[in-house]
Amino acid sequence: MTTLLDIQILKIFLREGSRHQGQPLYEVIINAAHTQGIAHVAVYRSCAGFGLENLLQSAGFLRTSPPDLPLVMEIVDIASRIDVFLPTLQDLIPEGSIIVQKGQGFFHLPVSISDIMTEAVATVDLDAALPDVVSLLLRREIKAVPVINENRVLGIITGGDLLSRANMPLRLDMQGRLPATLRGTQEHSLDLGTLVAKDIMTTPAITLNMKATMDDALSIMVHEHVKRLPVLADNGALAGIVSRTDILKALSRLGAVAAHLDILPPGITTTAQEILYTNVPVAGPDEPLSSILNMLTGSFLRLVVIIDAHKTIMGIIHDGDMLRRVVENDSPAVVARLVTALTQREKVDNFLEGKASDVMQVSLATAGPEATLATLIDILVESEQKRLVIADHQHRLLGVVDRDMLLRRLVAS
Repeated sequence: MTTLLDIQILKIFLREGSRHQGQPLYEVIINAAHTQGIAHVAVYRSCAGFGLENLLQSAGFLRTSPPDLPLVMEIVDIASRIDVFLPTLQDLIPEGSIIVQKGQGFFHLPVSISDIMTEAVATVDLDAALPDVVSLLLRREIKAVPVINENRVLGIITGGDLLSRANMPLRLDMQGRLPATLRGTQEHSLDLGTLVAKDIMTTPAITLNMKATMDDALSIMVHEHVKRLPVLADNGALAGIVSRTDILKALSRLGAVAAHLDILPPGITTTAQEILYTNVPVAGPDEPLSSILNMLTGSFLRLVVIIDAHKTIMGIIHDGDMLRRVVENDSPAVVARLVTALTQREKVDNFLEGKASDVMQVSLATAGPEATLATLIDILVESEQKRLVIADHQHRLLGVVDRDMLLRRLVAS
């Protein structure tokens, strides 16, 4: 049986015409409650009534002027959060009445996919030329595109499909950083110029009904090893698309409302030290860039953490940082060699000049080993990173967590 929580219910009596700095007061209160992560808010419009000023208001049809009808707002959450919100509410309400009631209840948050999916979906048809598909993905800064016919999903093209079936040398976010001339040369020299969407799409695409929940999507993504799911309406038409990033953002938003209610997956309280990956490539600030490149290509993390003699974190280098630095400072020939090295993931000779400190990012998001998954998700969403460095209280490297690790733990729980 679900355990009932001690809750408080605020009832607020206002006039429909009440304003705060020119805005309807009830809208200002709703926005304030939303900002503070309050669980439930509702507004009711009365057909008749009066307040402390004893002026009767009615929506009767014989009135000659518009009535200023009473409004009733209900705000529900656990007592501790209502106590925090009350001072804000009292500052906003110069008139009317606030009633506080105690009660018990429980909260369900079955978040629907339709609440978090992206509705404006970029799509292509079966015969779309591959260069056009790649151009669309880069222009829209997206990682996948459904292939449709008469708004029915026949397949999906992901960055992985382009790498494995069209021989595109770099993943999409890296491909977009190449000079236009080199990118164009690659498209003409590889299979992109001769293939169309239906030749490389994954079919059938794994899809989801828009009435499914966020938990359903999360489970499918983890068990089917996919990062995005086209979302279908009841009639089978494409309605949207949902990604792991959409789910993490939704979990981050829900955390403010639900973490204190103990209704999110149990795994949300798992700590970083329970899931972190410790075999992280590290190097000193004077490490030659060619050595850094070999470390990048030798690890699935695609990063190297730069540390000093005391193992304190100084910065971080991603493969994208390396590519950006070479594109900005070296010749097209060196850029081409770097692309080959990143593509083939083989050790290379010393063709890069410079050292780790020339490339590393010194500003990086980190978390402590005691940070919960809820905290890690918030940091990943805010920093827009896929991986997060975990450090001790002396800022020494302990390991790395990434989105896959977080989501797998949530599903396992």
